[in-house]
Amino acid sequence: MLSNEERRILLDIAEAAIDQALKGATPRPPSLAGLPPRLAQTGASFVTLTQNGRLRGCIGSLEPRRPLAEDVHFNALAAAFYDPRFPPLTPAEWPETEVEVSVLSPLKPLEYASIDDLIQQLTPEMGLVLEHPRGRATYLPQVWEQLPDPELFLASLAQKAGLDPGVYADPATRLYYYTVEKFTRRDLA
Repeated sequence: MLSNEERRILLDIAEAAIDQALKGATPRPPSLAGLPPRLAQTGASFVTLTQNGRLRGCIGSLEPRRPLAEDVHFNALAAAFYDPRFPPLTPAEWPETEVEVSVLSPLKPLEYASIDDLIQQLTPEMGLVLEHPRGRATYLPQVWEQLPDPELFLASLAQKAGLDPGVYADPATRLYYYTVEKFTRRDLA
Protein backbone atom coordinates (compact mmCIF):
# COMPACT_ATOMS: atom_id res chain seq x y z
CA MET A 1 0.00 0.00 0.00
CA LEU A 2 1.16 3.49 -0.80
CA SER A 3 1.26 6.07 1.96
CA ASN A 4 -0.90 9.18 1.68
CA GLU A 5 2.28 11.15 0.97
CA GLU A 6 3.20 8.82 -1.93
CA ARG A 7 -0.35 9.10 -3.27
CA ARG A 8 -0.20 12.89 -3.03
CA ILE A 9 3.11 12.95 -4.92
CA LEU A 10 1.69 10.79 -7.74
CA LEU A 11 -1.39 12.99 -8.04
CA ASP A 12 0.86 16.08 -8.05
CA ILE A 13 2.93 14.53 -10.86
CA ALA A 14 -0.15 13.69 -12.96
CA GLU A 15 -1.79 17.08 -12.45
CA ALA A 16 1.42 19.03 -13.07
CA ALA A 17 2.05 17.22 -16.36
CA ILE A 18 -1.44 18.06 -17.66
CA ASP A 19 -1.33 21.62 -16.30
CA GLN A 20 2.05 22.34 -17.92
CA ALA A 21 0.88 20.97 -21.27
CA LEU A 22 -2.31 23.05 -21.15
CA LYS A 23 -0.17 26.15 -20.55
CA GLY A 24 1.92 25.40 -23.64
CA ALA A 25 5.00 24.16 -21.80
CA THR A 26 6.75 20.87 -22.52
CA PRO A 27 6.10 18.72 -19.45
CA ARG A 28 9.28 17.08 -18.21
CA PRO A 29 9.20 13.72 -16.43
CA PRO A 30 9.69 14.04 -12.69
CA SER A 31 13.16 13.78 -11.23
CA LEU A 32 13.54 10.49 -9.39
CA ALA A 33 16.05 12.00 -6.97
CA GLY A 34 14.39 12.67 -3.65
CA LEU A 35 11.26 10.65 -4.40
CA PRO A 36 10.19 7.91 -2.00
CA PRO A 37 11.86 4.66 -3.17
CA ARG A 38 8.55 2.99 -4.11
CA LEU A 39 7.83 5.75 -6.66
CA ALA A 40 11.26 5.41 -8.29
CA GLN A 41 10.83 1.64 -8.71
CA THR A 42 9.39 0.15 -11.88
CA GLY A 43 5.60 0.14 -11.78
CA ALA A 44 2.45 0.07 -13.90
CA SER A 45 -0.34 2.60 -13.64
CA PHE A 46 -3.46 3.99 -15.26
CA VAL A 47 -4.58 7.59 -15.11
CA THR A 48 -8.32 8.17 -15.43
CA LEU A 49 -9.89 11.58 -16.01
CA THR A 50 -13.54 12.20 -15.19
CA GLN A 51 -15.86 15.19 -15.38
CA ASN A 52 -18.98 15.10 -13.21
CA GLY A 53 -18.53 11.33 -12.85
CA ARG A 54 -18.26 10.72 -16.61
CA LEU A 55 -15.16 9.28 -18.24
CA ARG A 56 -13.04 11.90 -20.05
CA GLY A 57 -9.89 9.87 -20.69
CA CYS A 58 -8.11 6.77 -19.44
CA ILE A 59 -4.71 5.48 -20.51
CA GLY A 60 -2.26 3.24 -18.75
CA SER A 61 0.33 0.51 -18.65
CA LEU A 62 -0.43 -3.11 -17.86
CA GLU A 63 3.14 -4.11 -17.21
CA PRO A 64 5.89 -2.22 -15.38
CA ARG A 65 8.45 -0.84 -17.82
CA ARG A 66 9.61 2.43 -16.24
CA PRO A 67 9.70 4.05 -12.79
CA LEU A 68 6.19 4.42 -11.36
CA ALA A 69 6.47 8.23 -11.09
CA GLU A 70 7.39 8.48 -14.79
CA ASP A 71 4.66 6.03 -15.75
CA VAL A 72 2.06 8.23 -14.02
CA HIS A 73 3.48 11.34 -15.73
CA PHE A 74 3.27 9.88 -19.24
CA ASN A 75 -0.10 8.19 -18.68
CA ALA A 76 -1.59 11.45 -17.39
CA LEU A 77 -0.53 13.21 -20.59
CA ALA A 78 -1.85 10.36 -22.72
CA ALA A 79 -5.20 10.30 -20.90
CA ALA A 80 -5.62 14.06 -21.29
CA PHE A 81 -4.47 14.47 -24.87
CA TYR A 82 -4.18 11.13 -26.71
CA ASP A 83 -7.11 8.90 -25.67
CA PRO A 84 -8.58 8.15 -29.12
CA ARG A 85 -12.12 8.12 -27.70
CA PHE A 86 -12.00 11.83 -26.79
CA PRO A 87 -10.72 15.13 -28.18
CA PRO A 88 -7.71 16.59 -26.36
CA LEU A 89 -8.51 18.18 -23.00
CA THR A 90 -8.87 21.97 -23.15
CA PRO A 91 -7.89 24.59 -20.58
CA ALA A 92 -11.60 25.41 -20.08
CA GLU A 93 -12.31 21.78 -19.08
CA TRP A 94 -9.35 21.42 -16.72
CA PRO A 95 -10.96 22.95 -13.58
CA GLU A 96 -13.87 20.47 -13.73
CA THR A 97 -11.64 17.43 -14.37
CA GLU A 98 -10.85 14.94 -11.62
CA VAL A 99 -7.66 12.89 -11.83
CA GLU A 100 -7.59 9.32 -10.54
CA VAL A 101 -4.38 7.29 -10.36
CA SER A 102 -4.53 3.48 -10.29
CA VAL A 103 -1.37 1.54 -9.40
CA LEU A 104 -1.55 -2.01 -10.71
CA SER A 105 -0.46 -5.24 -9.09
CA PRO A 106 1.47 -7.70 -11.29
CA LEU A 107 -0.65 -9.59 -13.83
CA LYS A 108 -1.55 -13.18 -12.90
CA PRO A 109 -2.92 -15.82 -15.28
CA LEU A 110 -6.59 -16.70 -14.79
CA GLU A 111 -7.16 -20.36 -15.56
CA TYR A 112 -10.71 -21.65 -16.05
CA ALA A 113 -12.31 -24.90 -17.22
CA SER A 114 -15.52 -23.40 -18.63
CA ILE A 115 -17.38 -20.12 -18.95
CA ASP A 116 -19.32 -20.98 -15.77
CA ASP A 117 -16.03 -21.63 -13.96
CA LEU A 118 -14.68 -18.30 -15.20
CA ILE A 119 -17.78 -16.42 -14.04
CA GLN A 120 -17.52 -18.05 -10.59
CA GLN A 121 -13.92 -16.84 -10.22
CA LEU A 122 -14.59 -13.21 -11.11
CA THR A 123 -14.81 -10.62 -8.34
CA PRO A 124 -15.30 -6.82 -8.48
CA GLU A 125 -11.74 -6.37 -7.15
CA MET A 126 -10.31 -7.82 -10.37
CA GLY A 127 -9.11 -5.98 -13.39
CA LEU A 128 -9.09 -8.28 -16.38
CA VAL A 129 -6.87 -8.54 -19.47
CA LEU A 130 -8.15 -10.47 -22.47
CA GLU A 131 -5.49 -11.58 -24.97
CA HIS A 132 -6.20 -13.34 -28.23
CA PRO A 133 -4.25 -13.44 -31.51
CA ARG A 134 -6.91 -11.12 -33.01
CA GLY A 135 -7.21 -8.60 -30.17
CA ARG A 136 -6.34 -7.43 -26.67
CA ALA A 137 -8.23 -5.33 -24.13
CA THR A 138 -8.43 -4.63 -20.43
CA TYR A 139 -10.95 -3.33 -17.94
CA LEU A 140 -9.86 -1.82 -14.65
CA PRO A 141 -11.74 -3.05 -11.57
CA GLN A 142 -13.57 0.30 -11.56
CA VAL A 143 -15.53 -0.86 -14.65
CA TRP A 144 -17.44 -3.28 -12.41
CA GLU A 145 -19.32 -0.19 -11.13
CA GLN A 146 -20.88 0.27 -14.60
CA LEU A 147 -21.00 -3.43 -15.53
CA PRO A 148 -21.71 -5.41 -12.32
CA ASP A 149 -23.03 -8.48 -14.16
CA PRO A 150 -20.09 -10.86 -14.90
CA GLU A 151 -21.55 -12.03 -18.22
CA LEU A 152 -22.03 -8.46 -19.43
CA PHE A 153 -18.57 -7.54 -18.15
CA LEU A 154 -17.00 -10.37 -20.17
CA ALA A 155 -19.07 -9.64 -23.29
CA SER A 156 -18.18 -5.95 -23.17
CA LEU A 157 -14.48 -6.72 -22.68
CA ALA A 158 -14.54 -9.00 -25.73
CA GLN A 159 -16.29 -6.27 -27.73
CA LYS A 160 -13.66 -3.74 -26.62
CA ALA A 161 -10.99 -6.10 -28.02
CA GLY A 162 -12.94 -6.35 -31.29
CA LEU A 163 -13.85 -9.96 -30.58
CA ASP A 164 -17.01 -12.03 -30.25
CA PRO A 165 -18.12 -12.98 -26.70
CA GLY A 166 -17.55 -16.64 -27.67
CA VAL A 167 -13.80 -15.91 -27.57
CA TYR A 168 -13.63 -17.18 -23.98
CA ALA A 169 -14.17 -20.75 -25.24
CA ASP A 170 -11.30 -20.43 -27.74
CA PRO A 171 -8.13 -22.24 -26.54
CA ALA A 172 -6.04 -19.38 -27.99
CA THR A 173 -7.57 -16.98 -25.44
CA ARG A 174 -5.50 -15.94 -22.45
CA LEU A 175 -6.91 -14.12 -19.43
CA TYR A 176 -4.94 -12.30 -16.75
CA TYR A 177 -6.16 -10.51 -13.67
CA TYR A 178 -4.79 -7.79 -11.45
CA THR A 179 -5.87 -5.52 -8.64
CA VAL A 180 -5.38 -1.78 -8.31
CA GLU A 181 -4.77 0.76 -5.62
CA LYS A 182 -6.79 3.75 -6.86
CA PHE A 183 -7.05 7.24 -5.44
CA THR A 184 -8.08 10.84 -6.14
CA ARG A 185 -7.64 14.06 -4.16
CA ARG A 186 -10.92 13.28 -2.36
CA ASP A 187 -9.36 10.09 -0.98
CA LEU A 188 -6.59 12.07 0.70
CA ALA A 189 -8.88 14.36 2.68
